[in-house]
Amino acid sequence: MKGRVIKSTGSWYQVEAKDGIIHACRLRGKFKEKGIKTTNPLAVGDWVTFELEDHEAHTGIINHIEPRSNYIIRKSPHNTRHGHIIAANIDQAALIATLAFPITSLGFIDRFLVTAETFRIPAIVVINKADLLDEEMQGYYLAIKETYEKVGYTCLLVSAFDGQGLQVFKDMLLKKTTLVSGHSGVGKSTLINKIFPEAGLKTSEVSTFANKGVHTTTFAEMFKLSDDSYIIDTPGIKELGLLEVGNEELSHYFPEMRDLIGKCRFHNCTHTHEPGCAIEEAFSKGQIAASRYKNYLSMLDDEDNRR
Repeated sequence: MKGRVIKSTGSWYQVEAKDGIIHACRLRGKFKEKGIKTTNPLAVGDWVTFELEDHEAHTGIINHIEPRSNYIIRKSPHNTRHGHIIAANIDQAALIATLAFPITSLGFIDRFLVTAETFRIPAIVVINKADLLDEEMQGYYLAIKETYEKVGYTCLLVSAFDGQGLQVFKDMLLKKTTLVSGHSGVGKSTLINKIFPEAGLKTSEVSTFANKGVHTTTFAEMFKLSDDSYIIDTPGIKELGLLEVGNEELSHYFPEMRDLIGKCRFHNCTHTHEPGCAIEEAFSKGQIAASRYKNYLSMLDDEDNRR
């Protein structure tokens, strides 16, 4: 039988077959011995073939993983030498961020966008908790929106509290499989519950002591909005270490830099100090946002990225 992994709980996977029936499946042991440099050989969104062990209990064994069209990967929080695949075979990635309570850094946003660019996954930036923004913070949001939309990313302001922007966000999810990611406490699960009440995801208040979110989503899980629309809710990400991105190719994943790379004097230009660098020149003229260039330099210096 063929199906798609809709939830991963470690050693067991929920697989939805083409007839809509969900089966609890385990991987054959050989998949865990292939030396793949990831902590999880299987991820939500993977297409698999499996055979049933118990028809009444709907349990089975996964014996084949279909090739992935793409995936989003992060540095494993448990083993820094390995990656952890967040989700596979997705059409777009939605990063849920907040400018207050808690604050999502622009560095985190840019790392997420670079990760999506690595596999040419379209990404959108969704700023939640619009109801908490005062006039000054509204201006800050508009500056962020201009920065990202200038380089081709949609930036949307929403509020799960009063419903602002939710219909627009929902329309962007139609006919796609969308990964929804972000820090704990930014309201991912609350947003999904507003758009898809049947999901019934657990939510928690943000800790006022640390102004940080509390992890409520433990495992990634896929939810069906309609026959051809799916969203994947993921555990909150504290940090996003880049993997599979070398220093020499990092600038290719910044759209505003990618268009200028061929104009540098040296083909191996790092865009940090070399004479005749088109990217440094564009930055000095204000054509590349200071925050984006700063975050590029930060990623370039990242020890894991160098490795």
